[in-house]
Amino acid sequence: MLARCELCPRVCRVNRTEGETGYCGVGNEIFVAHYGPHFGEEPPISGSRGSGNIFFASCNLRCLYCQNHQISHRVTGTAMSVHELVEVFLALQGGGHHNLNLVSPTPYASFVAEAIACAKGEGLKIPVVYNTHAYEKVETLKMLEGLVDIYLPDFKYWSGDVARRLSSAGDYPESARQAILEMKHQVGDLIVEDGTAKRGLLLRHLVLPSNLAGSRHILEWVRDNLGRQTHVSLMAQYYPLHEARTVPMLARTITEREYAGLTAFLTDEGFENVFIQELGSATLFVPDFEHKEPFEGGRWPGQGA
Repeated sequence: MLARCELCPRVCRVNRTEGETGYCGVGNEIFVAHYGPHFGEEPPISGSRGSGNIFFASCNLRCLYCQNHQISHRVTGTAMSVHELVEVFLALQGGGHHNLNLVSPTPYASFVAEAIACAKGEGLKIPVVYNTHAYEKVETLKMLEGLVDIYLPDFKYWSGDVARRLSSAGDYPESARQAILEMKHQVGDLIVEDGTAKRGLLLRHLVLPSNLAGSRHILEWVRDNLGRQTHVSLMAQYYPLHEARTVPMLARTITEREYAGLTAFLTDEGFENVFIQELGSATLFVPDFEHKEPFEGGRWPGQGA
C-alpha cells in the first residue's frame, strides 16, 4: 500500500517505499516522538496504572490549534523499524500499563498493523487503543480489524467549510462519520471491567469556541447513529495554541455557557456514559515535547457523569 499511499482520505498516492512523501511528510520509516506512561486520558483508559502511550510524529490533519503541534506538524523523534516498535509495545506491557495507546497512528497504519500482529504473536495481551482524529479511510480501518481492541476517535467538525479552514480537510465530516461507523462495527460499545476499558468505542469531542465544531449536530448524530449508550468524552480543554490566534473566533477558551449547554443536552437526551471536564483544565495538559517529559504525572481533568 505504501508504494502508492492511500492510507488516509487525502489519497496522496506517493511512492513511500522510494522515499516520496505526501501531505503528512512520512516516508518509509516509523518516527516515534515519545512513549511512556500517561495518566491524562479518560478514567477507563488511564486506570490506576496509566496508559502506555506512543506518540507518533506527524499527522495527516494538522489543525491550526493542535496542542501537539511540536510533533504533529513535522516528522521528528526516533526512527524505528517494525521490530523496534514491537519491542516498545512489549516494554510498555512489561511496565504494567493497562493498554497500548497509539496516538495519531494514521500515517503509519500499515506499519502499525504489522507491528501489532507481530507483538500479539510474541505475547502482547493488553488492549490496543487506536487514538485518532477520525480522519480515516474505511479501507485502512478494515486492515486493522481484529488487531485494535479500543477505538478512541475525536469527531472534530460537523461543517466541511470549518474543517477546510482549520484543518485543510473539507471532506473531514463525511470521512469521520464513515470511519466512526466502521470502528463501531468492529469493536462495539465500550466494555469496562474493574474500572478499565477492555474493548469498544469511546468517542471524544473537543468543544471549540463560538460553536465552530458544530457540537450539537455531532452529538445528535451520535445519538441517532451510535446510540445513547455510547461512551462520550466531551472535552473542555481547548486552548488557543500554535496558529489559533490567526483566527479571531479561536483566540479564546470556551465559556461556561457554551459548555454547560452541551452537557445539559447530553443529560436531557439520556446519554448514559459521559465524561466531562472542568473549564479550568485548558492549560493543565498542554504538553511540551521539546523541553521536558511531556506528561509528568497528572490525571484526566474531569469526571464521569
